[in-house]
Amino acid sequence: MTEPSHRRKWMLQMQQPVPPATVFDRAAFLVGAAAAIWLAVIIAIQGVRTPWALAWFIPIWAITAYLVLPRLHRLLSDLYVPDYFFGRTRTSDGLLGDPVNLGIDGSAAQLDEAMAAAGWHHADEITAASTWRIITSTLTRRSYPTAPVSPLMLFGRRQDVAYQQEVAGNPKQRHHVRFWHCPPGWLLPGGGHADWLGAATYDTDVGISFFTLQVTHRIDENTDVERDHVVSTVNEATPAVTMRILHDFTTGYHSRNGGGDRFVTDGNLPIIDVTGVEHRMPVEQHPAPAPVIARVPLSVAAAVALVVVVSLLQLFDVFTDAELWRSLDSADSDDVVVASAALIVFFLFMLAQLFLAGMVLRRGRRSRAVLIVLVTLTIVFMAIDYLDGSTVLGLDWALATASVQCITLLCLSSESAGAWARRNEKKNDQHEPKIAG
Repeated sequence: MTEPSHRRKWMLQMQQPVPPATVFDRAAFLVGAAAAIWLAVIIAIQGVRTPWALAWFIPIWAITAYLVLPRLHRLLSDLYVPDYFFGRTRTSDGLLGDPVNLGIDGSAAQLDEAMAAAGWHHADEITAASTWRIITSTLTRRSYPTAPVSPLMLFGRRQDVAYQQEVAGNPKQRHHVRFWHCPPGWLLPGGGHADWLGAATYDTDVGISFFTLQVTHRIDENTDVERDHVVSTVNEATPAVTMRILHDFTTGYHSRNGGGDRFVTDGNLPIIDVTGVEHRMPVEQHPAPAPVIARVPLSVAAAVALVVVVSLLQLFDVFTDAELWRSLDSADSDDVVVASAALIVFFLFMLAQLFLAGMVLRRGRRSRAVLIVLVTLTIVFMAIDYLDGSTVLGLDWALATASVQCITLLCLSSESAGAWARRNEKKNDQHEPKIAG
């Protein structure tokens, strides 16, 4: 093989596999970003005109922190954050995340056996149910040993599996580590090999992110201590494992993660070899995966709930409008026919939205696309009416409807919603690493 072709093969091997993203999803993302900014500005303008201006700080903060800033971060970070491996993860907003500080050699089942023996628990997926449980456990200080962790990205995808250990039953503090299965044939910088890469950090408390203004866990500054904790617990629990260290895998440095927390690392990469771990549980005896509905991402569940609520309220508002029915009684036959046809179309439109929302819960890819188009058109028509003066958005039902439609679009166009709709379970079963439990 000639030098240029060898170099080209090496460069292609080092590239991250980027998940497919359609032009439609990107367009929906941009419309959602514009809708979030529009929503924040309208509510801020209307809120300061009322005696309760300070009370409107909470919804303005929530919209800014959870809708506007994440979209702006994502749009900008796609431009200035390099999309190749350099030992850092990325947040779902595109910001630089925690350092990659751990490696694993072995299969998914062997990794799971070793971590379970060391007292680590699988972290739940972020769903509506798990989100509610972590909120209640934090407020009541109840134990939640399988609480979800926020998604981080490596190799263009979120973590394949995450483990955690609670500290004295306190949900605010925990040890946790995320793992990503390395792409086939992929090598570490310098030619090293690992089957998995991980990012281990220790949560010390719950606070406000410096970068996104969101409520999130704060991590301990010394990530090397947490890395070494993972290594020591696995080594003590399973003598069959061995370890090697890639010294100076990266230059020792200090930085901040996506939440604004400062961290330091010496740049070494321990790689735990679990290939000698025996399987204690046959694959066919592993618990069956949860039903699809139980694994719905929080963004999808929120979007569907908003569509259902708004559709039902709009149906109730129309069919309980006494003035509408009185005008139909006094109208001539031609006007009654036109009005009846309009009501039937409206009723069918609402039913179609409800049907599409149900299909989105069942991973309906086309249903999600059609629902995004319908919500987008609703927002566009509202914006046109607002700009030409046909509609005045005050602190009323019109603004509430516009707000809900914007939030629905943001949820439907989120990355987690797109991944949920595009995911093919059969394909995943064949190509993605299996994790017990």
